[in-house]
Amino acid sequence: MDDLRNRTTMELLALHMDIMEDLRQSDVIRSTNTPTGDLAKFIFFRPFHGNKHQIHRKALMLETSFGNRYQIKGHRLHRQNTSRQPSIIHEFSSFEILAAVLFGEKFDVECAILIPKEVVQKRSKFVGHTNGFRFMLTDDVQD
Repeated sequence: MDDLRNRTTMELLALHMDIMEDLRQSDVIRSTNTPTGDLAKFIFFRPFHGNKHQIHRKALMLETSFGNRYQIKGHRLHRQNTSRQPSIIHEFSSFEILAAVLFGEKFDVECAILIPKEVVQKRSKFVGHTNGFRFMLTDDVQD
């Protein structure tokens, strides 16, 4: 395998963009952002055979053929940031279950979990400057 340490910053960024484009063309990811959210969606959409719905631009939801509504969140752990906080939840009325994925540093799946909305609401804290709720994917939630 190519030793990436011998590449310039611009070469590494170009390689990153090529990889992202290949993942987009393979329908693994959908956006040009970091792939964390798209990979989380990819993990849950396939087994549930759901329909993708955009809610207010702030939350992507999966709705199954049985009518279950899931909000999907993903978070990637990194040695420089060990927080277990996925992106902010802006509203609870759009879903019944939170489908959350916690990725390791190289996007290996550490945990994929379905959490009832009531548990998420109970454990969330409102953050004024983001106008949303912070929820942490702690070990006790996984239990």
